[in-house]
Amino acid sequence: MPRQLLAVLPGNREGWQYPLLSERALSKVVAVLGDQILRLKPVKKKTPSVPNLGRKYMLYAHVPFCERLCPYCSFNRFPHAEDRAIPYFENMREEMRMLARAGYDFHSLYIGGGTPTIMVDQLCETIDLARELFSLEDVSTETNPNHLIPEILEPLADRIQRLSVGVQSSNNALLKAMDRYEKYGSSEEIFERIQHVAQYPFTFNVDMIFNFPAQTEDMLIDDLAFVMESGCSQTTFYPLMASPSVEEKLAETVGQVDYVREQRYYDIIWRSLTDAGFSFSSAWTFNRGTGDALVDEYVVKAEEYPAIGSGGISYLGDTLYVNTFSLREYNAAVGAGKLALMGQVRLPKRGQMRYRFLMQLFGLRLDKRQFKADFGMSVEAGLPIEMAFMRAHGAFATDNEDELTLTPVGRYLMVVMMRQFFISINTLRDQARAALPEEERDLLFGEGLMGMPYTH
Repeated sequence: MPRQLLAVLPGNREGWQYPLLSERALSKVVAVLGDQILRLKPVKKKTPSVPNLGRKYMLYAHVPFCERLCPYCSFNRFPHAEDRAIPYFENMREEMRMLARAGYDFHSLYIGGGTPTIMVDQLCETIDLARELFSLEDVSTETNPNHLIPEILEPLADRIQRLSVGVQSSNNALLKAMDRYEKYGSSEEIFERIQHVAQYPFTFNVDMIFNFPAQTEDMLIDDLAFVMESGCSQTTFYPLMASPSVEEKLAETVGQVDYVREQRYYDIIWRSLTDAGFSFSSAWTFNRGTGDALVDEYVVKAEEYPAIGSGGISYLGDTLYVNTFSLREYNAAVGAGKLALMGQVRLPKRGQMRYRFLMQLFGLRLDKRQFKADFGMSVEAGLPIEMAFMRAHGAFATDNEDELTLTPVGRYLMVVMMRQFFISINTLRDQARAALPEEERDLLFGEGLMGMPYTH
């Protein structure tokens, strides 16, 4: 199988445009702001809040079970066992009923993990109930490469609109370094499975990682060729998301994370994919062709989203709510007719404005008029430092009274900020995980070694 599609790459690899302020300085600022704000506090309210009439909500559902645990995963996950998983799925469905009784309706459902397809019959029953209860327009679910088989894909074919699989790399040496080769197969085996998925009617997304310490530019080019030839309808290229402690462990094992080259790699990615007919769906998601595609970062498209399941994180009003990471506590709470909330973070008004700024611009467009209507002031008045920084670096392609859109430099700045935001959210998860009962902590191993952004 050919992997070198050098013809799609820009001929000139010189003259990369770096932002004037170093990536490290920008990362540091966002990290400090995250550390200051994202501190979990106890939550007393354990019943659903009343939804705002007329607001469109998305629902996130978390399935924390995997056949084998990846050592780098920061999400809530546990070794799969039917006696744990079946009651859990039943309680997730009960949570859906609780939200429906509270008056919630949802236009979109995103199911993440863990491995949501770990028990496809339970997953299908959960999706079917969601479609009965809510006005769903689309359903997305994640999966692993070993689940790209007819026994799992066939039942999902008419139930979902989008499937996302984590591949991470087409290089077998890197797959081994990530502890994925034995779990999910070689690059060649994964490629063959992906090609068979093209027959199904849903949008099919392939997740990749760039700027892994051992990754060379030639490996990145091979990854791009892998994606282009695979037949997938969408791809997401995530930058490596390594917290400070993870960076130290990476340096000790596979090498130092090089953030200077991150921008060069990102430039190769977006130029190559757009030259090959892909279009931007977000700053790091690309859709084959045109149109408004579903993206992995549901937080970009959804202004507010309740989360069900152990380890889920909701954003409602001005508050982030974190569900308990304990399966035992989760089942007990839902069994008693309560939400399984264990902590919350209330965002100040400026924090809410920064969140809107980040999410909408990461999604490639900020609506200035809506911003002013929601916050009572313009984005320039509410976020003067942020706007001055972005303008000074030539980040805006459009900057008028209606909207902001991004230049290539602006898109990379949003990649940096979103990377740091997700690292901060991983720190929030670590706070929640620290409260696990000892017997449940014993089920876990290898926590947080590599800081990847997701679990596949």
